Amino acid sequence: MEAMSMQQDDIEMHASVKTVENILKYKFNDKSLLEKALTHPSYVKSESYQRLEFVGDAALGLAISNFAFLAYPHLDPGDLSVFRAANISTEKLARVAVRHELYKYVRHNSAALTDKVNEFLQVVKKEDRIVVHGGSMKAPKVLADIVESVIAAVYVDLKFDLQAMWLVVRVLLEPLITPDMLQQRPQPISTLFEVCQKDGHHVVIKPCRKHDKNIASVYIDGNFFVSASSDQKENAKLQAADAALEKLAHHNVQMDICADVNENSKVEAAAKKRLHEVCAKKKWSKPRYSIVKEVGPAHARKFVCSVSFETPDGLKYVEGEEKLRVKESEGSAASLILQDLQKKNYI
Repeated sequence: MEAMSMQQDDIEMHASVKTVENILKYKFNDKSLLEKALTHPSYVKSESYQRLEFVGDAALGLAISNFAFLAYPHLDPGDLSVFRAANISTEKLARVAVRHELYKYVRHNSAALTDKVNEFLQVVKKEDRIVVHGGSMKAPKVLADIVESVIAAVYVDLKFDLQAMWLVVRVLLEPLITPDMLQQRPQPISTLFEVCQKDGHHVVIKPCRKHDKNIASVYIDGNFFVSASSDQKENAKLQAADAALEKLAHHNVQMDICADVNENSKVEAAAKKRLHEVCAKKKWSKPRYSIVKEVGPAHARKFVCSVSFETPDGLKYVEGEEKLRVKESEGSAASLILQDLQKKNYI
């Protein structure tokens, strides 16, 4: 009986390997690598993906770093790190596994794993846009592990040729989370703290648990501002911070807890997010940001950026102020054009 079971498992794995090869559009020279990549540690009859996952994590990080360095020459080291982190995060890779249904081809002996993956699938089905910073449910790490192990299998099969590996596996990761997406939807918690601290306001995010939900509440200068809930504490904090930024954006990029803010204290990140929402709601074209000029020496370079988009009344175009960082000048342009739209009663 055990021999028959092993034979059936081998037949199913052979079919799984063939299907995943079709997804990758790549034929393995050593198919045993992919078999290992598709074997969970709970399946004790064969070597699991754990060693491959270790290599895949490092190889993917380096491949994404190389891609970002070449594709986005204007990004500073901090923004490059944010781009890499967003595209190799557990949340991102888990959704890659869902999109390509890689979880279907993993052999395992864990009912709990199946339940956890199925629960996550239902959450992802309800998402109406690319998740940049967490979702309503924490992604199961096993899904990200599968992607990393499959990537490692390709990497090893190609004799550790990183460039060749990237050409194969990039199809899995598309669509990548781009710098534009990250600027329109920056990391909520860090952005909220930056927004508040810039104008001298103290922000605290307090988590608590009520029944089966984790609740996170945002307090600014000791006053309750907004709250959100999730099954996971960290996701609740992310959603609460995002809700706070949303509320700030809808108050014309001003805090309703403080006096009127002068033009020099506009919040760049919230302004860009608000402008993106206005354009989407009005069915105008997506805002386009461009570097108009660069001034000053290399060690103190400043940038002037513009923003433009099409409306039924024609092209809207504004240039921002000189800033030390590209995204700050883009935010300045977004703030200025939001003011103009408000004066003309567009919003």
